[in-house]
Amino acid sequence: MKYLPRLPIAASLVLLPLSAVLADDKIRVLVWDEEQPVGRKVYESFDFPGKCIAAHLRQNERLEVRTARIDDPDQGLSSKDLADTDVLLFWAHVRHRDISEEKGQEISDLVKAGKLDFVPLHSAHWSVPFMVCMQDKAAQDALEALPADVRAGATMKFTGELQWKKAGEFDRNFSPPSYEFGTGGKVTVHVPRPNCVFPRCCGPGQPSQLRIIHEKHPICRGVPTNFNLEVTEMYDEPFGVPEPDSVLFTEQWAAGEFFRSGALWHLGKGRVFYFRPGDQQYPIFENENLLTILENACVWLGETAGKAP
Repeated sequence: MKYLPRLPIAASLVLLPLSAVLADDKIRVLVWDEEQPVGRKVYESFDFPGKCIAAHLRQNERLEVRTARIDDPDQGLSSKDLADTDVLLFWAHVRHRDISEEKGQEISDLVKAGKLDFVPLHSAHWSVPFMVCMQDKAAQDALEALPADVRAGATMKFTGELQWKKAGEFDRNFSPPSYEFGTGGKVTVHVPRPNCVFPRCCGPGQPSQLRIIHEKHPICRGVPTNFNLEVTEMYDEPFGVPEPDSVLFTEQWAAGEFFRSGALWHLGKGRVFYFRPGDQQYPIFENENLLTILENACVWLGETAGKAP
């Protein structure tokens, strides 16, 4: 979100008409969508989930909302597109490999700099930008575990590659860092790249119940403490990601499956808010409670950009 410089009152009346002030004070939201063909059948009034979300967000006068898709020039994620964005909502499903690791790193670097907040939706747990953000969060956590005087001279090394491999039933799907201590107090931190997946998922659509954990958090305001989704895809823990700084809401299914479906991480000066509910087969984003959560997230993240602890 942009903030206006202080100007003398007379000058502001001449140089900054009210319309310009209001336009400059908008929170700039980019809703990015792969736009898979099945979306046209599910979201008949909007064609795709991204356009459904954008239509709701545009009702909030504080938000300036644009949409982009993977088949746009530069995949809708050019450096200029990102520079003109405060909050990026990201719907990815099957074309994860089409986004380069370099672009994922650019998004993560903007988050760390406090210039962008990132909201990956549902299957975007396996998107390149989210996985890069999570590896950078894992590195941040690993460094913060060291004494400050050691941390400054530490060398960071990532191990493994970005991959799209489902976790085994008994696999340890998130590995902690290891520390190699050399001569002269030098430390090398080895950070495995998180796979950002879970051992059980999917199946036919079924009902779920969401429970708001932090009712007073700005992202959760105006949403019932408990509410149901009529049909959604199931994900089941453990989720192979660094420990969230806050879990805002959880989700549970009749057979006992459980997931941290609203998770928030501080990454540098920015934030990543993962929002799980959804699947391209079901019109999840027509649910008013979910739309309220996304609207709240855009406003709160946009207002507090660059202010993460």
